[in-house]
Amino acid sequence: MSVEPSLSPAAAPEALSRDDVGPELLISHLLRSGVVLSLTLVTFGMSLTFFHHPDYFSSAQALQRLTTPERGPQGLTDVLAGVGEARGQAFVMAGLLVLMATPVLRVALSLLVFSRQRDRAFVAVTFTVLCLLLLSFLTGGVE
Repeated sequence: MSVEPSLSPAAAPEALSRDDVGPELLISHLLRSGVVLSLTLVTFGMSLTFFHHPDYFSSAQALQRLTTPERGPQGLTDVLAGVGEARGQAFVMAGLLVLMATPVLRVALSLLVFSRQRDRAFVAVTFTVLCLLLLSFLTGGVE
């Protein structure tokens, strides 16, 4: 019969330092918050859209007009202006942008964590990944 060693409450802080647990929890909270904020914005935007246009419930043509790409906000300034005007489509687009930004923020947060831990190899890899992500956003285009 073997007995596994257990950590006493006094030894727990030594075994699990803040540096070991903190970054993972921080990243976890960032990812959860990003998804919850995105879901909230999309749900609010859809509710607002259907509240302002109840004909979308009964008319297939009206609903088809809603889903055409030309009607939605086309750029970040359009999204921000639409949110200021309380347009549902702008809130939906803002939610989708938050969802897209969440993993990028995770990489940026990982870069800060690795640099704080002075892990040069992971800093270099994470910095490269972040640069490639940002470059793809800057050079990507929608046709």
